[in-house]
Amino acid sequence: MEFRHLGRSGLMISEIAYGNWITHGSQVEEDAAAACVRAALDVGITTFDTADAYAGTRAEEVLGRALKGERREGLEIFTKVFWPTGPGPNDRALSRKHVMESINGSLRRLQLDYVDLYQAHRYDYSTPLEETMQAFADIVHSGKALYIGVSEWTASEIRAGWELAQDLKIQLVSNQPQYSMLWRVIEAEVVPVCEELGLGQVVFSPVAQGVLTGKYEPGKQPPAGSRATDEKSGAQFIQRLMTDEVLGTVQRLKPLAEQAGLTLAQLAVAWVLQNPNVSAAIVGASRPEQVRDNAKASGVRLEADLMKAIDDVIGGIAERDPAKTASPANRP
Repeated sequence: MEFRHLGRSGLMISEIAYGNWITHGSQVEEDAAAACVRAALDVGITTFDTADAYAGTRAEEVLGRALKGERREGLEIFTKVFWPTGPGPNDRALSRKHVMESINGSLRRLQLDYVDLYQAHRYDYSTPLEETMQAFADIVHSGKALYIGVSEWTASEIRAGWELAQDLKIQLVSNQPQYSMLWRVIEAEVVPVCEELGLGQVVFSPVAQGVLTGKYEPGKQPPAGSRATDEKSGAQFIQRLMTDEVLGTVQRLKPLAEQAGLTLAQLAVAWVLQNPNVSAAIVGASRPEQVRDNAKASGVRLEADLMKAIDDVIGGIAERDPAKTASPANRP
């Protein structure tokens, strides 16, 4: 496993991170989730990403139990705040009340004294940014989080947050966007701003929710038990990619993966890691072998001609519109 700095900070993280969105607490049983975490540790992954809202807060609990007894100083644990964690109007978004209560809940569920990175899971258009950043600053200054990050913020939102963080003497070091061969909306605006300001990308869905594994074929029903057939594991997120055009294009990537001595999934993860602004690629798993397979993308260097060949195959089906980065999310 190779390691990279998280943005321009001094924190080193494993370039393959393990994430438990959708899986822990919902898709797989706890024994299987623990086995996946153990597999991640065994292949050298030290960075674990979760969020308070995943599986209705259960994902943090499962991860906390799975990591119990591990040397805390040898792990980098990330979590997030924004999406609803309860029924009340203040059980969501980025008000000071919710942020301060949410960090305490996350630490309790994770069985930790602090997290390494605390992230705003979306931009909150209903709360003044100054209020949110002051709450984050107080959390950092209290020792409950070491660094601050954001997720799916636009370039202008990131710049505004970074400027406030500077005033408040805290480090905003990362953005967590969706990024893959098929979803490149951060490249035009978000990445240049983050390179300027010193933020690294901790990207999710590098294999496009499984589409870039090649297991879905045009004209065929999805394999039984796969994400595309399981509402609990995110079938709704994958539907926009389940077209014959996209699936046929992915099949044409297979010879390129074979040329590189990689599986399609490994090629997809390695591809995002070629972007120097990417600090880590988050992989999820419902089985330990998936973790071990994806981890083999660490350290892979793809030649320029292979990168060009991938672009030639993908062509115009990749989404590149920077406006797709924005995800307006207001409280009711």
